[in-house]
Amino acid sequence: MQGPMRKVTQAVLYELVGALFVAPVIALAFDKGLMHSGALALLLSLLALSWNMLFNSLFEYWEARQARRTRTLGRRLLHALGFEGGLALLLVPVMAWWLDIGWLEALIADIGLLTFFFFYAFAFQWAFDLLFGVPDSAKETLLCSGKC
Repeated sequence: MQGPMRKVTQAVLYELVGALFVAPVIALAFDKGLMHSGALALLLSLLALSWNMLFNSLFEYWEARQARRTRTLGRRLLHALGFEGGLALLLVPVMAWWLDIGWLEALIADIGLLTFFFFYAFAFQWAFDLLFGVPDSAKETLLCSGKC
């Protein structure tokens, strides 16, 4: 699977599974109802989905221009760190507002979510590549001069 269909499938599955983990954790951690926490999880998921689509497009654009295009352990770690770091900048203010907590408490909560999602992102991306194959941007190409 390649192109836009791959990006949409990857992003939607990633967020759907992630939201199923996040809503009950927020409900327990902040003593909020599951509806309130579920709505926040949905909002966070929509923000994350938008960021996911943008970040993955930028990452694959960069990846396709590298001399070596294989998805190594280091490249997978770079992907997870870049995604989660950018997402933190989006989610902390939203969490502080929605949960009516201070920015420091929201940052601490977000660090907890980011810790979970760092490992989740790494595992999910790897599993997704195994199930659906890697994108063209991560496939080795044979460069030759003359006849191949």
